[in-house]
Amino acid sequence: MSIARPFHVMTKPIGPRCNINCEYCYYLEKEKLFPDEKKFRMADDVLEAYIRQLIETSVEAGMTEVSFAWQGGEPTMLGVDYFRKIVDLQNKYTPERVEIANSLQTNGTLLDDEWGAFLRDNGFLVGISIDGPKKIHDRYRVDRAGRPTFDDVMCGLELLQRHEVEINALTVVNRANSGKGKDVYRFLRGLGIDFIQFIPIVERSTGCGLAAAPQVDMDPGNSVTPWSVSPRAYGKFLCDVFDTWFRKDIGKVFVQFFDVQLGLWMGGPSSLCGFAKTCGGCLALEHDGSLYSCDHYVYPEYRLGRVTETPLRDMLWTERQQEFGHDKLAGLTAQCLSCSYRFACNGGCPKHRFAKSKDGEPGHNYFCESYTSFFNHAGSRMQEMARLVRLGRPAREAQSKP
Repeated sequence: MSIARPFHVMTKPIGPRCNINCEYCYYLEKEKLFPDEKKFRMADDVLEAYIRQLIETSVEAGMTEVSFAWQGGEPTMLGVDYFRKIVDLQNKYTPERVEIANSLQTNGTLLDDEWGAFLRDNGFLVGISIDGPKKIHDRYRVDRAGRPTFDDVMCGLELLQRHEVEINALTVVNRANSGKGKDVYRFLRGLGIDFIQFIPIVERSTGCGLAAAPQVDMDPGNSVTPWSVSPRAYGKFLCDVFDTWFRKDIGKVFVQFFDVQLGLWMGGPSSLCGFAKTCGGCLALEHDGSLYSCDHYVYPEYRLGRVTETPLRDMLWTERQQEFGHDKLAGLTAQCLSCSYRFACNGGCPKHRFAKSKDGEPGHNYFCESYTSFFNHAGSRMQEMARLVRLGRPAREAQSKP
């Protein structure tokens, strides 16, 4: 089967198993998909088959850099030797003139000097999860015994910086930190972190706990969990961070949301699937080798197959997966279709389309108010930065504008 376009796979070599117990984590519940599983460790034969197939399929798709994204759960629970095995297998199957890029998402609590040296020597990009200063971070990010994790995370961050590992911060925007955008941003900046991802958290709840697979036609009686950020609060968070960043940090600090938006305001495609016209190119691989349509859709009905049974190339761009990706465009509400900011949002992530539009149409994005608020607030400055970049001038020149 021919590959329609480049793709990305988020790999869960330890599945949902984690050493801490973040109250808002949407992935821990995935253990229920494997009721008989005790180990949660990608077996050697699965790991080798996956690495070989990802490299081969990426090269066939015309990609000269093959990206591996290792997530969980907490992947460092597997130990350094497991990742040495990963690098050895990558070296075994990588042809000449093809580069391998590894990224690792971690809570940072299990890192030591051996990890630091390995990550540096092998060029890993490490994302470390930090939700803000101690009191904010510890509100939801606790260990299995309910104890705070902030101090351990700071030790892990310091270790990565001491070993000169390339890092970025992943900050979940939740009910506890959404009103403190400036404080959170300044805190992260003060840690010497120059690359930041802000991820809003919203999960639906029912009488039975977290909802099942995301669906457009949700029961209006369902509500969101207590830790979910409200649309208005997330919009204000984005505006507050943007104002602080815009004043003096353009070109110095890179906030993923702003980078993505600048590309869109320049007329380009989205570099992040949530704001793209269609999706389906960012999939998830569980520890047993099962491939799912999306990291947010790891449910039985979105399972595409297993790499030890069906070649990766035969699961990526099936009619089924292409339909999954096109549904993002086909499912836009009338409000979205008529919105002047559609180019910058494209209806947002389908996982979040459980609200109603102003006309009462179901399937509208929960964060519509957030994004509209941001675009109204920052749009003119986005336009100016886009104009400067198109002229070959640095975006930071926009800071001098009144």
